[in-house]
Amino acid sequence: MTLSRKRAVVLVRGDGAPFYRQIYDHFRTAIGVGQLRPGDRLPSARRLAEEFTTARGTVDAAYAMLAGEGYIVSRGPAGTMVSPDLRGAAVAKRTVTLSLAGGREQQAAAGPRPFQMGLPSLDAFPRKIWSHTVARQAREFSSIDMAYPDPAGFVPLREAIARYLATSRGITCTSQQILVTNGFQDALGLIADVLLDPNDRVWLEDPCYPLARAALEAAGAKLVPICVDDEGLQVAEGMERARRARLALVTPSHQSPLGVALSLRRRLALLSWASAAGAFVIEDDYDSEFRYVGRPLPALKSIDSNERVVYAGSFSKVLFPSLRLGYLVVPDELVTAFAQANRHRNSGASTLAQRAVATFMVEGHFARHIRRMRGLYAARRQTLAEALSAVFGDAVEVDARPGGMQMILRLGDGVRDVKLAKLAQAAGLAVEALSSRAIAHACGEGLLLGFTNVAEADAMDLCRRLERAIGTQLGRQASRSK
Repeated sequence: MTLSRKRAVVLVRGDGAPFYRQIYDHFRTAIGVGQLRPGDRLPSARRLAEEFTTARGTVDAAYAMLAGEGYIVSRGPAGTMVSPDLRGAAVAKRTVTLSLAGGREQQAAAGPRPFQMGLPSLDAFPRKIWSHTVARQAREFSSIDMAYPDPAGFVPLREAIARYLATSRGITCTSQQILVTNGFQDALGLIADVLLDPNDRVWLEDPCYPLARAALEAAGAKLVPICVDDEGLQVAEGMERARRARLALVTPSHQSPLGVALSLRRRLALLSWASAAGAFVIEDDYDSEFRYVGRPLPALKSIDSNERVVYAGSFSKVLFPSLRLGYLVVPDELVTAFAQANRHRNSGASTLAQRAVATFMVEGHFARHIRRMRGLYAARRQTLAEALSAVFGDAVEVDARPGGMQMILRLGDGVRDVKLAKLAQAAGLAVEALSSRAIAHACGEGLLLGFTNVAEADAMDLCRRLERAIGTQLGRQASRSK
């Protein structure tokens, strides 16, 4: 017994991560860096639950996730221990992975930063309902659930996703066409494995989501940046520059980062090109649930009569990003190829997490949460836009599109957004420069601000804090341009 090597587990109330996830992350890290070694015993679930004055189901949930991923094993009366099979290269591989992720984990531990983009409202997440859901699934966890999961995904979750897409996004598909992934980056890697050869050309919106660009470049694709205007991707430019491209990656419901929607005319042109060229379109539908004027726009996949669209969805924006769950809807003709490729890539996502999400959806919590967040975000968006206008006046233009989770603070002529973004970041504000998202086409100067975690009561103070960080430089750069 070597409990002395175990660092004390510290649970932070009010942290963005639920308790079961904090426990899971602690032991996974301790195993990865060698503080807990193969064969070391862990405290019993009952003992940990008593220590933290939390439900035993919370600890059971964390232990079930660790067991499902092969980190720990239960030995009955002998207790729970670090898997004796985790030796040498396996532990070293986990250590490398954890060290690479260290910067991001440290940043996440500090909580959401003001104006941070791509992060749902963590303060309004229904933690109590979620915790009860996870605990219940952990109690029902069988020995079969603790084996390697289905690489395609937990069947009840895939069925729940299919029903959700039919009612909310207008997509008709079967559960067999759905593959559960470890987030959008994993989904892009899988798509590249199946559909791309080195130096295949790929249309990419310009400006774009930088991690998508990085993933495609890592896959050996030859990127063809296509300009985005008020109607979205300029399909005619893509056909002129790379008619025989293999893929096009688009965000049609809410372009990242400009926020425009792909017009119906351009949608039909894009699908017509894909059919004629034998190409496929990747639809990244990352935050379409959040539209504040009218109903959410239908998905591009919903009008894809020729099966040329690979649809990518994610739970990161609607639930929370540490869940690391996303999904693909692939055309019928590609189901076998994607299933085989996914089987070779990894052993699938956590069964416990998938069971919890499936239950959360089936019991109606998911739909209620989205409706509640849509109302909350609409209010926070409006309040922040008004506060920005009040603080900055005519010096900026607030570009708040009808949907999404961020807005753009458009700057005047001669004002450089990169410099202002650095000043804001130095003041602890998670502001990003719009121009840094561009590849080959200018998209103007502006600051990208997330509003989902900006409480209405805090909006004015945060805008004043931003003004203190950039106000002097904003006026100086603007005066020099006159």
